[in-house]
Amino acid sequence: MTGGTPGAEDPAARRASAVIRLDDPRTVLVTGASGGIGRGIALRFAAGGAAVAVHYRGDAAGARETVALIEAEGGTACALHGDLASEEGCRAVVEEAAHWRPAGLGAVVNNAGVQPVEALPGMSEERWRAVMDTNVLSVFGCTQAAAPLLAAGGGGSVTHVASIEAAQPAPGHAHYAAAKAAVVAHARAAALEYGPSGVRVNTVSPGLVRREGIEEQWPEGVRRWQRAAPDGRLGTAEEVGDACVFLASGAARWINGHDLVLDGGVTARPSW
Repeated sequence: MTGGTPGAEDPAARRASAVIRLDDPRTVLVTGASGGIGRGIALRFAAGGAAVAVHYRGDAAGARETVALIEAEGGTACALHGDLASEEGCRAVVEEAAHWRPAGLGAVVNNAGVQPVEALPGMSEERWRAVMDTNVLSVFGCTQAAAPLLAAGGGGSVTHVASIEAAQPAPGHAHYAAAKAAVVAHARAAALEYGPSGVRVNTVSPGLVRREGIEEQWPEGVRRWQRAAPDGRLGTAEEVGDACVFLASGAARWINGHDLVLDGGVTARPSW
């Protein structure tokens, strides 16, 4: 379960505003950063001192807004357009991010994805492939394009945004859950193969993240989540961002092939 926007109203979500400072001058590429979780990730990297390449596919205005928010706080950012549903598109975005500044590329967060709701019986192959291409092929293509550039700069970090649905699918999310399970497996396999060159690959798996209007759009689901969550609240996009910053930082230098679950303890609750 993902999807969200910065700025939760829950006081508990705002208690910690500090972020790990990053001393790497290289660029961080965040895909799908025109809004929601991607924007939250981009803002937290910028707060940690990173220069951020804000990728978008269709929402140019949203990407420009993300850049403006970063620049308003004294940070450095640019907007990069690209369709990540093909290897060529992935490579073009990664190379543009790497050549944006002389320092090169230091980290990638593969956040771009879609989360449609559709029952599995009767689902077309076209709909299945659309989710797989956007959520899985983009991860494969961007990681493959980025790994040699990261290695050439002395190593780096790749973080995929997966979901707790990789392990606990929700009804209507068969294609999404399968895609996110593939993303988690890809990170583990990539950690094995890219680790010797100094490139670490991990995943974060968020649960239900607050977005504007979610209480009105899905009241029953929000109530169920709040009952299951030990602290009674949804997550925030910034909290997902903090986890991504941590995994890209030197503090996580011995963490590789790991799936960091961000759900406030919901999956610790027995389901029986």
